[in-house]
Amino acid sequence: MIKVSGVTKKFDDFTALDGLSLHVEPGSVYGLVGPNGAGKTTIMKILAGVYRADGGTVTIDGENPYENTKIKDKSLYISDEPYFFNSYTIKDMANLYASLYSGWSWQRFEKLRQVFDIDIKRRPVKLSKGMKKQVAFWLALSACPKVLILDEPLDGLDPVMRRSVWSLIMQDVTEKGMTVLISSHNLRELEDVCDHVGIMGAGKIHLEKSLDDVKGSVHKLQVAFKDGMPEELRSALEIVHSESFGSVDILIVRGEQEAILSMAAAYSPLICEILPLTLEEVFIYEMDTDGYNVKDIIL
Repeated sequence: MIKVSGVTKKFDDFTALDGLSLHVEPGSVYGLVGPNGAGKTTIMKILAGVYRADGGTVTIDGENPYENTKIKDKSLYISDEPYFFNSYTIKDMANLYASLYSGWSWQRFEKLRQVFDIDIKRRPVKLSKGMKKQVAFWLALSACPKVLILDEPLDGLDPVMRRSVWSLIMQDVTEKGMTVLISSHNLRELEDVCDHVGIMGAGKIHLEKSLDDVKGSVHKLQVAFKDGMPEELRSALEIVHSESFGSVDILIVRGEQEAILSMAAAYSPLICEILPLTLEEVFIYEMDTDGYNVKDIIL
């Protein structure tokens, strides 16, 4: 669905994208994570057809989105600060969207009024940041896009509304096969919804994996032994990171879970269990082994 290969983009002497590549499968939710200045907004604006890449290839459904009305008709971009015409009401914006997007559904628009509950006679520019975001999602989801590109879109929404918006997005992913690319600093928020996650820094993708691959390859092992952890076991395990709290060792280990537990059990531990490992922790340890300062990238 979305293919980005070796893309570069400069603004004067600043290199925003430096050979960036990523792939988003149809009907999936891809989380793009990185610090401010990593280039997330730049690649999203290129995918939205706002910017033209200086080099490399960018395609949505096999076509370059820049100045491509066919692609723009089925893809929709929500920025961190949605733009609305100063004099337009919500109803005026809805009429504009209806004229631009062939997939627009007035039935969906009316149904979503129950969720967002904002008077359509109000002007979005006069609303709070959170309410502007609600209007942006209201309009976007009424347009029924095949591709939804979201740049830090949930900032400013209260927890209840965030949950409602995610529910609507995932409903369209499940029922309509919508493809979603979302940028965020917060891996914890993406953990429950994303199929794939890419960590971005300095204009490049440093790590790109499916969640199944990520969560199946790294584990947090808690063990304790009467006379300390045997060196033979420590050498046998592929340990990425370790901490000790008295007689208890917490190890981040690569490999299959059952194999790890079996190896530890052979040395008769007093404690031996696998602890929950967050997605953020997985990427921190994965990236640390590749020499990247991922804590600066994520946090």
